[in-house]
Amino acid sequence: MDRRSFLLSLGAVTLSQGLMGCRRGVPSSLHVDFLARSLPSQLISKFESKVGAESELKISLASSAEKLFTALQERSVSIGEPARKTNLLEQAYRLVMGPAPKDIYHLTSLGDYWLQAAIQQKLILPWPEMQGLNALDPQWQKLIKRDRNGTLSPTGELWGAPYRWGVTMIAYRKDKFKELGWMPTDWSDLWRSELKDKLSLLDRPRETIGLTLKKLNRSYNETNPNKIVELRSELKALDRQTKLYSSTDYLQPLIFGDTWAAVGWSTDILPIIADEAEIGVVVPRSGTALWSDVWVCPKTEPAIAKLHQQWVEFWWQPEIAKDLTQFTDAVSTALKDLTSKSSDKQILLPNQSWWDKSEFLEPISAETLKQYQTLWQQMRA
Repeated sequence: MDRRSFLLSLGAVTLSQGLMGCRRGVPSSLHVDFLARSLPSQLISKFESKVGAESELKISLASSAEKLFTALQERSVSIGEPARKTNLLEQAYRLVMGPAPKDIYHLTSLGDYWLQAAIQQKLILPWPEMQGLNALDPQWQKLIKRDRNGTLSPTGELWGAPYRWGVTMIAYRKDKFKELGWMPTDWSDLWRSELKDKLSLLDRPRETIGLTLKKLNRSYNETNPNKIVELRSELKALDRQTKLYSSTDYLQPLIFGDTWAAVGWSTDILPIIADEAEIGVVVPRSGTALWSDVWVCPKTEPAIAKLHQQWVEFWWQPEIAKDLTQFTDAVSTALKDLTSKSSDKQILLPNQSWWDKSEFLEPISAETLKQYQTLWQQMRA
């Protein structure tokens, strides 16, 4: 079969699938974008059963948070573009079945790290009040309540629906640390002389400078880090400990033994400890960075629709929250008992004191951001 024949046969299959889907008479569809492996397929099937034949669910998976944000930007750029010409398959589709359903809705998962930029670039819509949100811990409402510049504001609008969270943590080689005669427990351990050239750190200024600030008993969200006299020397010392900086490939060197400790996100680290017996993990006892994924509605939507809210509220249901926490590598924002011994995420939830010491990376001003970027460049020079 030549290439042209293959493409024609592939098109016929695609058209056939489209026709079969439309025979069900679906009046609306919800397109949802989120990270691969972040939601169990069984729970997605439960949602489909709940909404029934009245709605159709379509899913797009992304390999990284950056790609989700880029897709959101690309969707915004498409607003106002002239309608493209329909191809032969689409013409045949409309000839047989009539116009496609008009009610097509979209939702995107976005890390709270990207929320400020999404608001400033006018990529997303504010949400109306949601009953389910009021049942969550107030910290989640604080995280998404912002003004039109993306700054946290108690009187601001709601810009998303947080549904899962995780932490920044340390993964380490048990075998190597057993030889050293100690195990890491806090950020300050990363500066010990035995770990020179043995660390993998995140290629993120707010994360790496933030853990250094935490070591100095300061906040991840310092608004004037230049005034902290000892910060520069501490960053240079940490750089001497570091073998590589990466936000995607920081665990491979640890698994191979090229580095002995790595700082990273719990959703990356927790999956490997089941298969790598020599990898241990610890959440620093002085507190760490928290993150949350939130559902956001692209600005391309005319308004927040009932189907949007059905999807969001579904993930806050108590039983769904338990299953999401049990079967994935994150914790549901609707999970009430943060110190439950029955949770296999106990490692992420040491105690209330630890939780109180931990912080979300809050939006910062352009001037403060410039300070972090300059410190980052000086650290690695």
